[in-house]
Amino acid sequence: MAIPVILMGLGTIGRAIARAALAKPELQIVAALDLDPARVGLRLSELLDAPAPDVLVTRDAPAAFKKALGGVMLHATQSRLEQVEGELAQALSAGVSVVSTCEELAYPWLRNPEIAERLDKIAQKKKVALLGTGVNPGFVLDRLPATLGSVVGQVERVRALRIVDARTRRVELQRKIGAGMNEEEFERGVDDGTIGHIGLMESAALAALGVGLEVDEVEESIDAMEADEDMQGADGIFVPRGGIVGVHQIAKAFHAKKEVAQLELIIALGAIEPRDEIELFANPGVKLIIPGGVQGDSATAWAIVHAAPLVSTAQPGLITVLDLPAGR
Repeated sequence: MAIPVILMGLGTIGRAIARAALAKPELQIVAALDLDPARVGLRLSELLDAPAPDVLVTRDAPAAFKKALGGVMLHATQSRLEQVEGELAQALSAGVSVVSTCEELAYPWLRNPEIAERLDKIAQKKKVALLGTGVNPGFVLDRLPATLGSVVGQVERVRALRIVDARTRRVELQRKIGAGMNEEEFERGVDDGTIGHIGLMESAALAALGVGLEVDEVEESIDAMEADEDMQGADGIFVPRGGIVGVHQIAKAFHAKKEVAQLELIIALGAIEPRDEIELFANPGVKLIIPGGVQGDSATAWAIVHAAPLVSTAQPGLITVLDLPAGR
């Protein structure tokens, strides 16, 4: 019997998730939630421009949850956990498990331990599960290193690098990395949390924990990347030579003041030699390079969709990708 699924959030990523869910026989979309007046009232097939169940996009969450009791909500609205706590709590309280793209949910005990505790209590009480995942955090820089760790001896340190040419990604991401901004705008965005990739610190903690290392603290730096030549982005974004084209972030995890994980992320228009690179310093060590890197948006959609059946049968409570079985 197919698992009933609710979609919440039908922006660019939410629609990609919906299309992936339609292609997975184990799932049956029974409801779709969104707050955008331009989407509310549309049939899902109209919004996706693809064959879909006869589902109307609504903002009536309680009615939607009744249709999916015991099912899973595929959630794609915001990146900050404090912004989505209410949405997640409402679903869990209604007896619906959740798989979310919220980056801070990937390892919420790092920045939001009180919210994590509240959500965990609701999930356990209602015997449902809650997971934050995606391509990053959720796979490339955390679950993949953990998987590699299963074939080596004791790991001393994890090092990973992800380079993404933002010209291949959606305009929302290009704006989020500060493409086209001046230095003052960029710094202000970093300070208020609107510029930069959210979730790298969570990935650093997961990467270390996934190979058996302990973590006491995580720190992060975010710097601007400048263009070596004129660069054209999406939706009219143009960056002259010397202008800001993206971000260079580094997250480091420590235990007893010793670095146990370093994750480096470059997302910029025209970034050179895009790739994913993971190295475990162990005996024996191992190094993995994925030329071109894992594609971001589609990989996030499939990560969410493939996790849904696993989460529907998981132990109740707040879990991480390290708790999922291997495969899909």
